[in-house]
Amino acid sequence: MRLQKFLATAGIASRRKSEELILAGKVKVNGEIITELGTKVSEDDVVEYNGKIVEQEDKKVYILLNKPKGYVTTVKDEKKRKTVMHLLHGIKERLYPVGRLDFTTEGLLILTNDGDLTYRVTHPKHELSKVYKAFVKGHFTLDEIRQFESGLKIDDYVTSEAKLDVIRENANTSTVEITIHEGKNRQVRKMCEALGHRVLELERIQLGDITLDGVERGKFRHLTDEEIEYLKGV
Repeated sequence: MRLQKFLATAGIASRRKSEELILAGKVKVNGEIITELGTKVSEDDVVEYNGKIVEQEDKKVYILLNKPKGYVTTVKDEKKRKTVMHLLHGIKERLYPVGRLDFTTEGLLILTNDGDLTYRVTHPKHELSKVYKAFVKGHFTLDEIRQFESGLKIDDYVTSEAKLDVIRENANTSTVEITIHEGKNRQVRKMCEALGHRVLELERIQLGDITLDGVERGKFRHLTDEEIEYLKGV
């Protein structure tokens, strides 16, 4: 394993930041300062950062699932409904969903055992965009779109700035693309319904720069190293 990946998987820093630490001479292997990127290490090597031995944590797993309807986004369900965990065939590690998708909402869901990444993705201060495709009743007027984008009173809070693009209008329904930076309970549905447009179908299609491209409904894949780096850097 390359030294920078060893540091990253041990939770010291992201891959990119780990490279900076190596170049700065802050990492030793078997007592020798290493400044060459790409240096390979094994489990028999002693790696130190700032004078402390670096130990590998449990294997970190990062899954991107294309969630279908009819599954709850929990590890267990008291009502004995199917959970998203039933879709992770062959995954032995104990994972947790990053955020939630409603029982009837489909689309992009990340699951991991990396608590730090979960925090970064879900904390509002990082403002990671979430893009949804919604099939709704009626048509949005220009005034409603402005209200949607400037902020709506939902329950006991006002939503932050959002974006709504109309993709298609039929006789009594519309397909729209909605981008938000929050993740409150049923937020997209509540925002649409506050303007009189009941959501008939809802799918999350993108999280930041990460998309569902190539992942069929009900299937999953592992995040790439680049995607993991991206989420750790948000």
